[in-house]
Amino acid sequence: MSAQLEKWHFNVEQYYRLAEVGVLKPDDRVELIEGEIVKMSPIGSPHAACVTRTNRLFQNTFAQRAVIWVQNPVRLSDFSEPVPDVALLKPRDDFYAEHLPTGEDVLLIIEVSDSTILSDRNVKMPLYARAGIPEAWLVNLPKKMIEVYYDVTDGRYRKCLKFKRGEVLVSPTVPALSLKVSEIIG
Repeated sequence: MSAQLEKWHFNVEQYYRLAEVGVLKPDDRVELIEGEIVKMSPIGSPHAACVTRTNRLFQNTFAQRAVIWVQNPVRLSDFSEPVPDVALLKPRDDFYAEHLPTGEDVLLIIEVSDSTILSDRNVKMPLYARAGIPEAWLVNLPKKMIEVYYDVTDGRYRKCLKFKRGEVLVSPTVPALSLKVSEIIG
């Protein structure tokens, strides 16, 4: 008979307290996912370049109409505060200085994935849907494609479109967002 190991689950307040007392260090790359503190993968060159390309494209297109949130946390619930690669947020004069954005503030959220594709697809995409985020992208670097999740119903994305290099991605929920996949993937 094997023993069932009990996991500790943390809320956001406890998560920040762990950082305050030094259990979590400032340079620890972690995020809070459904009460669990999850170590994030190291960022390699292809991943960093993809995030930078996306940021530049979004700055050129949306800088006056939205906040481009790059590798910063989003508070989705009392138990989840992921750190997506890029999020396009509703505009705010304070740029979210008063409090972190929530799911209601997010227009589009993007995860760039090279080594964490299954986790991003099976954990983060459903998490984003449950938070009511209208559109989420999974940039699959090994396959050089972008999976676009949208049409949230009952906390699930009902539709997924896949765009490959050479194709034009037209956002189903963000007006005026149309780009070549190669502009993101490289």
